[in-house]
Amino acid sequence: MSTFTLSAAQVAQYQTDGFFIVEGLLDAVELTLLKSIARADRSLQEEAASRGDGEGGAIRLVVDNELRDDIYGAIVRSRRIVDTMEVLLEDEVYHYHHKMILKEPYVGGAWAWHQDYGYWYHNGCLAPQMASCMIAVDRATQANGCLQVVRGSHRLGRIEHGKVGDQTGIADPERLEAILNRFELVPCELSPGSAVFFHSNLLHRSDQNKSPDPRWAFICCYNARSNDPYKESRHPRYTPLEKCDDEHVQAVGRRQAQAMSLVVC
Repeated sequence: MSTFTLSAAQVAQYQTDGFFIVEGLLDAVELTLLKSIARADRSLQEEAASRGDGEGGAIRLVVDNELRDDIYGAIVRSRRIVDTMEVLLEDEVYHYHHKMILKEPYVGGAWAWHQDYGYWYHNGCLAPQMASCMIAVDRATQANGCLQVVRGSHRLGRIEHGKVGDQTGIADPERLEAILNRFELVPCELSPGSAVFFHSNLLHRSDQNKSPDPRWAFICCYNARSNDPYKESRHPRYTPLEKCDDEHVQAVGRRQAQAMSLVVC
């Protein structure tokens, strides 16, 4: 079981840079369970939506607003993530949604430059008091289209967004060019099981996967209770989030793997 505890240095990095990386947020057993279950999960393949990236490719993803008694829900509820989010957002948090990115070898599409709050603003969230934790299911490298972030860009405030392909990208390329000229671009290469916590106003993107290696990623998204949306949208309003102890991830994963007749160490 992973035993991650947030440090003061990581809180400071989040405030200054808008993100920080945690090596081994999931341990080897938890990662094996998540990867085995996700790869064998037929509903992921059947429910995956394809979104054109405006660059000739398309990215596949599954977005879920509901928490169930499965390994995905156990990870979203795990104290190592939820307790961290409550410190970063300075409030009780709730599950906004979670998603799996399925970026397959050679065909996985790009994500255009964007801020998550660029979208979530329209869902009635008054403030960018929201954050995400992206966990690498596969090794993430520049070759297979890892996450790229602009260090400190969360301090610039929300930027207007417009359509790029089937995605919502940055509407003002002139502003984006100026930002990229002044701020540092950081590729977030991650080993499997490692994660990046990032602010909802942090500019980020990913390139197409032109390598022979898949890059799947599991993303948990949270909103602060005090930032409860003022209107209904495709994502939920505030509902109390029941935390679970970190060892629950492995217990639920083993039970789910057994039910799926998977052989996992």
